[in-house]
Amino acid sequence: MLMNIFYNIGIWLCQPGIWIASFFSRKVRLFWQGRKGLLKKIEETFSSVSGDVVWFHCSSVGEFEQARPLIEWYKGSLPETKILLTFFSPSGYELRKNYPLADWVFYLPLDTASNARRMVKAVKPKKLIFTKYDLWNNYIRQARRQGCELYLVSAIFRPFQSFFKWWGGFFRSMLKCFSAIFVQDELSKDLLKSIGIKDNVIIAGDTRFDRVEKIASESKDFPVIEAFAKDSFTMVAGSSWLPDDEIIAEVMKNFSKVKLIVAPHEIHKERIDKVMEVYQTYGPIKYSEIEEDALKQTVSESAPSFSEGKRVLVIDSIGILSSLYRYADFAYIGGGFGVGIHNTLEAAVYGVPLAFGPNYRKFKEAIDLIDCNGATSVSSASELYQVLDNCVKDKELRDFRARNCRTYVESNLGATQKIISVIESTSV
Repeated sequence: MLMNIFYNIGIWLCQPGIWIASFFSRKVRLFWQGRKGLLKKIEETFSSVSGDVVWFHCSSVGEFEQARPLIEWYKGSLPETKILLTFFSPSGYELRKNYPLADWVFYLPLDTASNARRMVKAVKPKKLIFTKYDLWNNYIRQARRQGCELYLVSAIFRPFQSFFKWWGGFFRSMLKCFSAIFVQDELSKDLLKSIGIKDNVIIAGDTRFDRVEKIASESKDFPVIEAFAKDSFTMVAGSSWLPDDEIIAEVMKNFSKVKLIVAPHEIHKERIDKVMEVYQTYGPIKYSEIEEDALKQTVSESAPSFSEGKRVLVIDSIGILSSLYRYADFAYIGGGFGVGIHNTLEAAVYGVPLAFGPNYRKFKEAIDLIDCNGATSVSSASELYQVLDNCVKDKELRDFRARNCRTYVESNLGATQKIISVIESTSV
């Protein structure tokens, strides 16, 4: 009871801080403005809604990719079911606010007791599905009180989390509200068992494997990029940040015949200009430029004139990275010199050997890919040089690592089916 009081006070006290921060941060400003008048809008929207509503909540883009295979199943198998999708983060909401398979996409109102009560009462969800870890106390308890089925999918637990501390009873009580908790691995199940949560825990794996498999099967063709990479050893650097680019640019000095496709994590003008500056030695060209030139020329079997002599292609468009890894002989995943690496599975699904920076230990799949000799973590330009040099010179080694990546993805497919078979008591 005491922790619940402190929690609610904390939620209320953070609101002035968010408002002040919104004057200095575009992301926080979106967070704040996106919630203005939101509950009233939701109440008006759902006042005339009938039928079953399944509510998916995601923190941001990565968690959405875990929810997406389940949403697609509902729309394919139970199309009469209405889908509500909420996001906590502006990056997730702004990117997926027009997602066509969701009937409604909203920010999640802040987790005050009154907000949660009004939201759950208005939506009347049959099921509320949280992804991975973004759990909100008042929403969980209100949904439970109002007879909603609660599920947590693709969850992963580690010993340092609040649930497993002596003072974590408040957080543990949230987990006891779920009808089922679908975890990614045995360690997570054992940890939950150690705090008395075992009857509703199921090892199902990570739905992102199913998602990247589908992406790969539906990947788009990009003729101008294929022409750029043709007959060359090509590295794709996905979701790169400046520290990644600086290391890669340094390493590229040693590989005159290697081509690079770099897709920065952010593509606003200032970031793209900086990428062009970092790689200026190699004659970089923007994807938007060669795409425009391609409208004037026919892409032939040989590389077209607009890419001749170019070694670095900078992707300044969104939404195509997941298809670009198909053109890679080697992939570098960005973010590892910052808060953490980005999506490794989007590359691994194509059977591509990987490298990434040192900040990867929060990500189970990155650890697994290293353990199976499909990926390597690097901490410096010299280390990346050695990994890339081995793959360039030794095709047998490169193929070995590529097969390991592909086998790893294949061995982890099926989480969507396991989850749906429980929450809908049917089979996919």
